[in-house]
Amino acid sequence: MPTHLFLFGGGPPFRPNLRTRFAALTNGGPVAILYVPRTGKDWTSYASIYTKPLEEDGISSFVHLPLSDAPTDEQLAQLQQCQGIIISGGETELYQQYLVATPIGDIIQSRFADGVPVAGFSAGALVSPERCVIPEIDQRDNRRLRLPGLALLKDAVVCVHYETWGEAAHLTQSFTEESTDRAFGLADESGIYLRDQYLVETEGTDPVVLSRSLVR
Repeated sequence: MPTHLFLFGGGPPFRPNLRTRFAALTNGGPVAILYVPRTGKDWTSYASIYTKPLEEDGISSFVHLPLSDAPTDEQLAQLQQCQGIIISGGETELYQQYLVATPIGDIIQSRFADGVPVAGFSAGALVSPERCVIPEIDQRDNRRLRLPGLALLKDAVVCVHYETWGEAAHLTQSFTEESTDRAFGLADESGIYLRDQYLVETEGTDPVVLSRSLVR
């Protein structure tokens, strides 16, 4: 089965064309929205930024899955049945903790391999490659972290909020240190779609793409 990965440099909503492409791949849903709950934030109202536009593309069923160290059997079963997966934004370290080498992460990887589209926004994009590189600005102790990722994106590193955070140096450093073939710098208004690991569509602000084949 071909794989389908959508990465966005900022938060929702989807870019319109990529949203329609994502929705078409879900066969009508259900679509899971994975998020780390934030104190004082009403997730239900925030989630409508995802759900309302997708409803326009024919998706009527959504699963809201708050991430934690102890997902329930029901949550895992629901995720297993989903035909689309969205990984939201927030504190990247927590997403990495709850998703990488965990039961939820295992299901995401399995569903992805089965052709279920996965979309990552901000932190969700950062955790998608084999290596999740978190810049100082996105880390509570102002430390740059290099952690294992979900490995949905192979041989590449990703930076988000590329322009807002001034990530040019960070992207080049990550590209060099990890010795990947590609690096993607995604602005807040930038979205990309990769089919079977190949970049086939971009929308919004053009991403910055570094490629080893161009520097050899």
